[in-house]
Amino acid sequence: MEQSEEKVPENQERGILLMDNWPGYDLDLFTYPQHYYGDLECVLIPHGIIVDRIERLAKDIMKDIGYHDILVLCVLKGGYKFCADLVEHLKNISRNSDRFVSMKVDFIRLKSYKNDQSMGEMQIIGGEDLSTLAGKDVVGTGRTMRALLSSIEKYKPNMVKVASLLVKRTARSDSFRPDYAGFEIPDVFVVGYALDYNEYFRDLNHICVINEHGKEKYRI
Repeated sequence: MEQSEEKVPENQERGILLMDNWPGYDLDLFTYPQHYYGDLECVLIPHGIIVDRIERLAKDIMKDIGYHDILVLCVLKGGYKFCADLVEHLKNISRNSDRFVSMKVDFIRLKSYKNDQSMGEMQIIGGEDLSTLAGKDVVGTGRTMRALLSSIEKYKPNMVKVASLLVKRTARSDSFRPDYAGFEIPDVFVVGYALDYNEYFRDLNHICVINEHGKEKYRI
């Protein structure tokens, strides 16, 4: 696949911008599970680039928050790999600093998709009593946060910051912007790196664009 010569711009608030004409990478350049052969259009973001970008997000978070104890609230299921890598980088920064930062992780699940369509209403599933967030510095990680933030903020934590690996440009957007964004991507349905299509593709390391054959194959 021929690559565009246009540079990929970066904006601190929006992350690395992948333009609408960004063609992605040819699948033949990468390894991925054989059972997904024929189901993908391209590799949108390779795994190595994802990991490097998350390391930079961790540095930005620690710089902004300072040396306060942190509670990381991970949004399952799609956010678990992003959260795990982010926490590991945060811990490494803390270990190499003059002051140790205590870090706890909690989990909550937001469900909003069936097949490739948003169901509109957000379902909040699981998680501990959110009252435990009172007086804490909270870093939320996940794709969809507005519904969760309204539940969190009534408990008056000291600080709430949202980190999202992906921000999608779409006419359906509610204009919410995370405090830390990894990549801003076109309005395409992506899978991999724990992002799923009806629970498939979570075992794919790269972030890829699913094709129509893949959507039909795993449709419910």
